[in-house]
Amino acid sequence: MSIVTVQLGQCGNQIGFEVFDALLSDSHSSQGLCSMRENEAYQASCKERFFSEEENGVPIARAVLVDMEPKVINQTLSKAAQSGQWKYGQHACFCQKQGSGNNWAYGYSVHGPRHEESIMNIIRKEVEKCDSFSGFFIIMSMAGGTGSGLGAFVTQNLEDQYSNSLKMNQIIWPYGTGEVIVQNYNSILTLSHLYRSSDALLLHENDAIHKICAKLMNIKQISFSDINQVLAHQLGSVFQPTYSAESSFHYRRNPLGDLMEHLVPHPEFKMLSVRNIPHMSENSLAYTTFTWAGLLKHLRQMLISNAKMEEGIDRHVRPPLSGLPPRSKMSLNKDLHFNTSIANLVILRGKDVQSADVEGFKDPALYTSWLKPVNAFNVWKTQRAFSKYEKSAVLVSNSQFLVKPLDMIVGKAWNMFASKAYIHQYTKFGIEEEDFLDSFTSLEQVVASYCNL
Repeated sequence: MSIVTVQLGQCGNQIGFEVFDALLSDSHSSQGLCSMRENEAYQASCKERFFSEEENGVPIARAVLVDMEPKVINQTLSKAAQSGQWKYGQHACFCQKQGSGNNWAYGYSVHGPRHEESIMNIIRKEVEKCDSFSGFFIIMSMAGGTGSGLGAFVTQNLEDQYSNSLKMNQIIWPYGTGEVIVQNYNSILTLSHLYRSSDALLLHENDAIHKICAKLMNIKQISFSDINQVLAHQLGSVFQPTYSAESSFHYRRNPLGDLMEHLVPHPEFKMLSVRNIPHMSENSLAYTTFTWAGLLKHLRQMLISNAKMEEGIDRHVRPPLSGLPPRSKMSLNKDLHFNTSIANLVILRGKDVQSADVEGFKDPALYTSWLKPVNAFNVWKTQRAFSKYEKSAVLVSNSQFLVKPLDMIVGKAWNMFASKAYIHQYTKFGIEEEDFLDSFTSLEQVVASYCNL
């Protein structure tokens, strides 16, 4: 089944390009470590999901590009065309001459209603090209104006017009030190609106990706392009084809639906994170060997201790003992920063994948009391290696991972709101103080729900 990607704003369009590039490069890679027949099935499955074939043989991304300034879209279109491997559709873009000035209200209340019809028409045409449509993958940031404000508006429209189709928003969490003075306002407005209209929010923190680039990839001067490539690698390793069942050699038909089914068992809990191992530079890779036992031990400890990468994991954090009564279990969680999960999905790719033992992820102590591990944990596998790694493991997790950063952003936004700082920039475009208060209430409820797992 096909997925239509909607790229919104500068951030969404730049990441979208890297994602499609990573998907196609991987599917054409000669390092797949599998039979030719299996490789062809993998390529066909990847193409069906993310590309439509053009007559001259160049795949076209199933994507819609939206921005309120033309510069980034023009760069993205030409980079894709220059690759010679794939391109964007000729009529799949919408851009204007004036941006949103990092103002969520302008993106949501001005650009959204003004351009609603044109944007939704382009999306409709893209959906109609799909033989079998699974849903939308929407890439956006939450700190700026166009990606966040217009992104929230477009997602709401998709929910209204395609209520039976799945919507997953991939959201970039801003740097803690701040790129934009009103980023905390923009962030709480984005998250609270998406919580109402999206089926799942896949969140990536800029700070965490930056650390991966610096410490694991050994990049000295980190650019947004480096960060976007790491992001694209993580997303590709989630969305590329995997087998549909343990003994099957058929690829999954509906990855978006399967992700939602496994990871979002309740609408109150829809924040997902991705952790990937290994991450390393080409130079280090040549001298490193991996075992499934080693990779999975690392990945499990990353989950338990809420580590974003395999370096600097806190080894002292342990799951609470299953026999403890709930209260002492909770206080122990607090002391050791144990990360309780609702649901986890492990995706394994590469050599001898059938021998990988994932029993460690089925421990009931890892999960909330109202879901049994048999319902809360899933594993997907394929012998086809991903990218340059002979063996790789991904963890997609619905857990308490974002409680602290979310609480921090809500707190910072509240401090500004209490002193009425910059509120006039929002009220003049129709976002009232009442809207802010609704956003605070809704996100405080999200934080409380995750804290009580």
